[in-house]
Amino acid sequence: MPFVMSDKYLGRRLQDAAEATDAMDTAAAAATEGGDGGGGGGGLDLGRGAQNLANKFVDKLNELPIINRWERETLTTAAPTTGSGSSDEFWDSIPIWVVILLILGAIILAIIFCVVCYCTCCRKKKKKKKDKNGKKPDVEDLDAGVEDQEDTDSVKSELKLGKLQFSLDYDFQEGKLNVGVIQAADLPGMDFSGTSDPYVKVYLLPEKKKKFETKVHRKTLNPVFNETFTFKVPYSDIGGKTLTFAIFDFDRFSRHDVIGEVKVPLNTIDLGRVIEEWRDLQSAEVPGGEGKSELGDVCFSLRYVPTAGKLTIVVLEAKNLKKMDVGGLSDPYVKLSLYMGGKRLKKKKTSIKKRTLNPYYNESFVFEVPFEQIQKVTLLVTVVDYDRMGSSEPIGKVVLGCNASGAGLRHWSDMLASPRRPIAQWHTLVEPDA
Repeated sequence: MPFVMSDKYLGRRLQDAAEATDAMDTAAAAATEGGDGGGGGGGLDLGRGAQNLANKFVDKLNELPIINRWERETLTTAAPTTGSGSSDEFWDSIPIWVVILLILGAIILAIIFCVVCYCTCCRKKKKKKKDKNGKKPDVEDLDAGVEDQEDTDSVKSELKLGKLQFSLDYDFQEGKLNVGVIQAADLPGMDFSGTSDPYVKVYLLPEKKKKFETKVHRKTLNPVFNETFTFKVPYSDIGGKTLTFAIFDFDRFSRHDVIGEVKVPLNTIDLGRVIEEWRDLQSAEVPGGEGKSELGDVCFSLRYVPTAGKLTIVVLEAKNLKKMDVGGLSDPYVKLSLYMGGKRLKKKKTSIKKRTLNPYYNESFVFEVPFEQIQKVTLLVTVVDYDRMGSSEPIGKVVLGCNASGAGLRHWSDMLASPRRPIAQWHTLVEPDA
């Protein structure tokens, strides 16, 4: 890069050069005059020496890097390019470890900042909690808490389970009570879809021996049943009976959920006329409800192939069986019996599971039943407690077939409606002598 002088510096140098040149010319002239007046060659030599000295000075002056205005403007215009290059050279000259240290320093500062903020927030929360725990509640706070509790209780009390419409008609001559299950309304949704699959069980307390069930209505909260059932009850005994309607949500693969129930003590009803009324459902968790199985549950699948005439039953498992032994356990097995016209055709049974109330079987059995007989046969599934020393005692049973009712009829109908497909379902055991 050429050396560029300022205008002030150039002016001073040019002035010094001019003065030096004038001095040399004066000295040369004086020397010449002196030589001419003093007569001699000495003066001439002195004049020549001074002239030579002046010429050398001018030559050296010409060698100085003095540039004109046009060159300075050109260099000044090109200066930004030269500056950019110097900036790149500056960053290139920085060592890589300096850059790494700068980055690490920034990260450490950020972490320290986050930790300080977190500690500050935690300190504020602890302070608030301490103030809250240390503060004694005043009367207004207690009153507000009591009001909130009352509001919560009122919301719970307003929880509706729906309502049921039924009819009662007692025949004094025949001693029969005709019970009509008409419809239900505003039932709660029990499934994930927000709907239910309701059906109604009807029975008399305290015996609860004879039970009736309506058909299952799929995916509805306002089912219309319009079904009638008949109980044979002498008039002398009817005063001690309580008619119970229990609404369930059907579930094929687990225990049916109780939605609610309606209990009607018959000694509070005027049986001299036909009664038809609505009643609100109550929680079924009260004593005497149907929410808990006393004998247990059994799960099995049914499969029928019409072309081959084969009925396949797979006994899967049982649970919550009744304790039959002194030690509080049982030795259960499942017996399958096929009947037609009151006559037993075939029977089969599973293996015995020792000392358990929740046995697992997963055993398959095949019965040959022609297609023309499948609607005439009845399948009896009995869970039995094995006793080595005495006779085995039945725990409970399930009746299936076209002549059955309730869950047994539904399971059998689903099997016939889906040939070649196994249909599995849980069943609640009923009394063996029912």
